[in-house]
Amino acid sequence: MISYQTEGIDMPAIKKRETTAWIKAVADTYGKKVGEIAYIFCSDEKILEVNRQYLQHDYYTDIITFDYCEGKKLSGDLFISLDTVRTNAEQFNAPYETELYRVIIHGILHLCGINDKGPGERKIMEAAENKALEMRKDFM
Repeated sequence: MISYQTEGIDMPAIKKRETTAWIKAVADTYGKKVGEIAYIFCSDEKILEVNRQYLQHDYYTDIITFDYCEGKKLSGDLFISLDTVRTNAEQFNAPYETELYRVIIHGILHLCGINDKGPGERKIMEAAENKALEMRKDFM
């Protein structure tokens, strides 16, 4: 089950049913099934608090993914700062909606085992994001 929650902000305008179907389809391409996934949309202040408290990182980010996966079942809590998503959209000259869905799927791709911190991994993640965003067209 995928849940969509907010912490101190308004819910972004996403089509939950279609988004859930898309996420499940992307997970399936990696041989994974969706278990318990919670999206928590929040502000920069909240994501900074989470980053400091749980990861000992003192910076803003667009998404923090807590991985509770077991075997092929994806489970996790995904905190997304809508403030940073908006800033990134402006910085990359991308539509806000596109950047929001990129971040939504970014967390799922992490749960599927794709990393983006090591040498060459960022390119692999970007390719996976782009492929997933192409798939989204079939659901929206």
